[in-house]
Amino acid sequence: MKKKKTAAAAAVAPESRVSPVELPHRIVLLSFEGPDRYSSIGGLGTRVTQLANAFDAIGSVVDLIFVGDPASAAVEKKDGNLTLRRWSQWISAHHPRNCYDGENEKIADWESSLPSYVVDQIVVPTAASGERTLVICEEWQTSGVAIAIDQLARLRGVRNAFTLIWNANNTYGWERVDFGALRAAAAITAVSKYMKFELARYGVPSLVIPNGIENRLLSGADPRLLAEMKQALAGRPTLVKVARFDPDKNWLQAVDALAELHATGINARMIVRGGRDPYADVVFARAHERGLNVERIGYEGSDGHKVIDGIALADGPIVHLRAFLDEGTLFALYAAADAVLANSGKEPFGLVGLEVMAAGGVAVCGATGEEYAEPFVNAIVCDTSDGRELATYLRALFANPGIAEEMRRAGSETVGRYTWGHALAALERKIGYIDAVMS
Repeated sequence: MKKKKTAAAAAVAPESRVSPVELPHRIVLLSFEGPDRYSSIGGLGTRVTQLANAFDAIGSVVDLIFVGDPASAAVEKKDGNLTLRRWSQWISAHHPRNCYDGENEKIADWESSLPSYVVDQIVVPTAASGERTLVICEEWQTSGVAIAIDQLARLRGVRNAFTLIWNANNTYGWERVDFGALRAAAAITAVSKYMKFELARYGVPSLVIPNGIENRLLSGADPRLLAEMKQALAGRPTLVKVARFDPDKNWLQAVDALAELHATGINARMIVRGGRDPYADVVFARAHERGLNVERIGYEGSDGHKVIDGIALADGPIVHLRAFLDEGTLFALYAAADAVLANSGKEPFGLVGLEVMAAGGVAVCGATGEEYAEPFVNAIVCDTSDGRELATYLRALFANPGIAEEMRRAGSETVGRYTWGHALAALERKIGYIDAVMS
C-alpha cells in the first residue's frame, strides 16, 4: 500500500505548516451522484468523483457509495485504493432515467441499509485496527442516513472512532431535513460562504470547506481538439452555456443577451447543452419570442468529432447540442468560445467557472458562491439577471480582444489556487476542531 501523505503536505509550503492534523486513513463518501453517466447530473457528480480521486492520491482507502448505473458492477475496484459501490441498483433497474429517478424509494433504501454497512463493515473493523474513518454525506438525500449512522455508532460504542460530516452543496430539499437532529449527529460543512449564509438562515452553523479541481485539468484543453473546434467556429462570435435547464441558471438572461447583441449588429451564436428538464420549453419559447431560431444537433455515442462536425455545419443563432460531451470536447469548446456563460443567479460554488478557467476560456459568472471570480480581472461577473447587463459586458469583450486575453491569463493563475490539494488541506486543518466539538 502506498504511503499516505497529509493533504497539507501536498498543498502547503513546509515553512507555512503548523502542526497538521492527519486525515483519517479510511474515507467513505455517500452521494446520490457519482462518476457514471446515470449519476452525473450536475456539479455534485464531478465533486464527489474528483474528491474520491484526491483522497486516493494521498494514500487513503476510499469507498465512494453512490446511486450508479444499474447495468454496471455493484462493486468496482479502481486503481489505487478506491472502490466504487453502486447502491440501490435493484431500484434503479426500474427507474432508468437517472440517479434521482425513484428518489424517495432510494432514500428509504439508503436509510435502512447503509448505516449498518458503514458502521459494522467499515467503522468497526477500521477502529479495531487502530485507524479512524472519515464519513462525508453529501446533500439532503443523505441527511437521514447521517443521523442513522450516528445513532447506530452510539449503540455499537464506536461513535468516537470516526468523523461524520454532512456537506451542503445546494438548498434543494432542505424543507425535508431535520436540521436539529442532523446538527446533533454530524458536523455540517458548506462549499462556500454563500452556502454558509444559506444554512445560517435555518439557524445552522457550518464550516466552509471549498471544492477543488484536479491538477491534471490545469494543463488546459487538448491542442489538437482546440484547433479543430476553432476551425469549426470559423471566427464567428460564439457563446457557450452548459447547465441544467433550471431558472437558477439564468437561461433567460443568456437568451435576452444574445438577442440584444443581434439587435446591435453582432452576429453571435450560442451553443447550449442542457438536460431533459421541462424548463427547456420555457427557454426555447423565449428564444422564439426574441426572434432567435433554435437549431438542434443530436447523436448517440461519445465521439467528440461528431460534435465538432455538427457545430461546423450549424448556422442558427442558438445551437442546441443533444449529445454527450466528453471532457476533451467540452474543454476544447470552453477554450475556443469567446465566453462561457456560467451566469447562475444562485450558484453554491461554481465548478464550471473553474473548469472554464482551467481550459483556458473566459468565464461569465454570477455573484453568489463564485468567490474566486474577480470582475474583469479573471472573469465577467453579472450582478443581475438582466440580459442587458450581460450584453453590455459581452460587447466590451468583443470590441477589445485584449481584455479576453488578460482574463484568460488571470483565470489560469487563479485556478491553480483551487486544486483538491488545497481543499484537503483546509479539511485537514478543521477536522481536529470537528472531532473536539462532536466528541
